[in-house]
Amino acid sequence: MNGTKFKLAVMMFLEFFIWGAWLPQIYQYLGDGSLNFNWWQIALVMNAFSIAGLAAMFFSNQFADRNFAAEKFVAASHLIGGACIFALAWARDFWTFFLLMLVHSLFYVPTISITNSIAFTHVKDPQRDFGPVRLWGTIGWIAAAWPFVFILADWAKVPAFGSVPFVSWLGEVLGTGKTGEALRESKTFMFYLSGVASFALAAFSLTLPHTPPKPASGMDRLAWLKAGKLLAVPFVLVLFVVTFFDAAVHTCYFTLTETYLQKVGIAQNWIMPVMSIGQVAEILTMAILALFLKACGWRITMIIGILGHAVRFGVFAFVPIPWVAVSINILHGICYAFFFATVYIFVEEFFPKDARSSAQGLFNFLILGFGPLVGYFLWPYLKDVFTIEKVTNFQQLFLIPSGTALLAAIGLALFFHPPAKAADMKQLGL
Repeated sequence: MNGTKFKLAVMMFLEFFIWGAWLPQIYQYLGDGSLNFNWWQIALVMNAFSIAGLAAMFFSNQFADRNFAAEKFVAASHLIGGACIFALAWARDFWTFFLLMLVHSLFYVPTISITNSIAFTHVKDPQRDFGPVRLWGTIGWIAAAWPFVFILADWAKVPAFGSVPFVSWLGEVLGTGKTGEALRESKTFMFYLSGVASFALAAFSLTLPHTPPKPASGMDRLAWLKAGKLLAVPFVLVLFVVTFFDAAVHTCYFTLTETYLQKVGIAQNWIMPVMSIGQVAEILTMAILALFLKACGWRITMIIGILGHAVRFGVFAFVPIPWVAVSINILHGICYAFFFATVYIFVEEFFPKDARSSAQGLFNFLILGFGPLVGYFLWPYLKDVFTIEKVTNFQQLFLIPSGTALLAAIGLALFFHPPAKAADMKQLGL
């Protein structure tokens, strides 16, 4: 790996470490895990990211692209966003917490696409080189999970180092999780870790190769008009609707999985690593995705991705066994690669060059914005409706995302009929 690609890989690692440090475990922290916010307060905090996603698509990304060198924008954004996420460790009242999370998100979310832009600009062959660089973002997300094995270990119950054989000592560390007030206090480390990574990326961004601002074009102003025109094509409309439901179902994983794993007996210090199994699976699945697409085609691949949600949440509902609850998380990566990644590839390959940015924006609107916006309101509300004192009642909630995913897969199977070849898209007026 040459010097430029190494810097881009470090950039991606830190970019997704920041996000992965807090998202998998913040939901329970907001509720009965620490802050005792009610369902709509939790929904608003979780949706700070969705609001920022919508702002980025309509305003922030284009504003940053046209007015700032990309590496300097990333540096400034992570300095401000890092200060906000760091300060969340001390925030206790709702409005302070929400506003800090909103400001963090408004500065962080645009950097997701801008770091991609930096990478695409400075690799020699984007088709060959971008994937290995972006892979380090997934590795960063996984890496953010593992410190919590030790941060959330109950050190008060661990023998003094050297008083027992090392293997026995390590076994006590790995097998003893904090509970109660000690757990609540230690969970604030998710904000410290995320904040430190933000500051590190802010400084490191100044060493990235210069990426000057892009001039505005008339095409940019017409992007959303073109996006609306795309929905007049039946198969695009079907994929649009299915993507909305899949994006909303996807958020259920980040709102309810931590509570579920805790209820079936997974120690708190192992929940983050268990949830990171999905990202490990994502790496492996992305490696075979091209072969799978060639063998099975677009529709079958997407259907498998959606059905992954139906199976995983169905297992949560009916099989509350610890080893099953752990192993089924492998489907999270398969769901992401086989549906969301496939949608992006489909758009890139099928749509004419002058319609691609509009189409990508259309589906980003759902995947990063409107789908999560609805999901992050829906799942906290339903959790509040269901009685969760008994694990059996809580399990029943997972039948809703499971059934929704199943219906979405059926809809895709019946109504998604794209042209046989990308060249045929021109006949549709695109």
